[in-house]
Amino acid sequence: MSAIQHIHNATEFHKLLTTTDKLVVVDFYATWCGPCKMITPFYTQLSTKYSQVVFSKVDVDEAKEIAAACKVSSMPTFQFYKGGSKVAEMKGANPQQLEHYVKQHSGETGSGSTSAAPKKSVGVPGYVDLTEYITPNQMDALNQKEEHNVKNIFKDDDTFLESDVDEQLIISVPFNQPVKLHSLKFKVPNADQAPKTIKIYANRQVLGFDDADSVKETQTIELTPENFEENAVVNLRFVKYQNITHIMLFIVDNQEDEETTKIQQLTFVG
Repeated sequence: MSAIQHIHNATEFHKLLTTTDKLVVVDFYATWCGPCKMITPFYTQLSTKYSQVVFSKVDVDEAKEIAAACKVSSMPTFQFYKGGSKVAEMKGANPQQLEHYVKQHSGETGSGSTSAAPKKSVGVPGYVDLTEYITPNQMDALNQKEEHNVKNIFKDDDTFLESDVDEQLIISVPFNQPVKLHSLKFKVPNADQAPKTIKIYANRQVLGFDDADSVKETQTIELTPENFEENAVVNLRFVKYQNITHIMLFIVDNQEDEETTKIQQLTFVG
């Protein structure tokens, strides 16, 4: 049975954080927030699955003083507390990442739950696949075909992203927390339509094709067919990607000047 505590004022919030040694999860939400509504059923499931965790909710419009004190600026925001101190924060409605934080800070796997799947090997010692840190409902791509859209490149299957009217694409990828990017890995359906010249813009959230020539990129990379082999890694200038919350990739052209560009999978390594 769900036992989510609804917090209405600062006194209740203080009591919530200081009267238990358990992990406390606080869901800062708004009644008008679409992503908040989307993740609510999953949050309720977590409250029944992880019996040794205290789950709570704060309506930011009803309890403005709590939201202000906790520096909540977007919804949903999930904060994690132990012993009255905040140990983690997550912004956005990412179910997998939310459960990851619950597991990480509660030290349990949950009643009847299976252990977390291991991270996919990326072949770079000391680094991992950052796909789980991407906010999927905020990804986008300009000049993409509707039936072959950007969400396909983060799936482990045969689907793919394809450009529409020409070979160019602008891919927008937001992360739900700051990450450090080390490199990229590509998988493509065929080498002829694989990307060739890519301009990367770190922590830029808006970019149009008309802007690409006037905005200075963080880095330009030139790919060759060898970059699409099974274990190939495209290294980035690591020092330029230390606190990344958003990445824009402008694909200028493809390997053989084909009419459209195709990408089957894109992995951010960090």
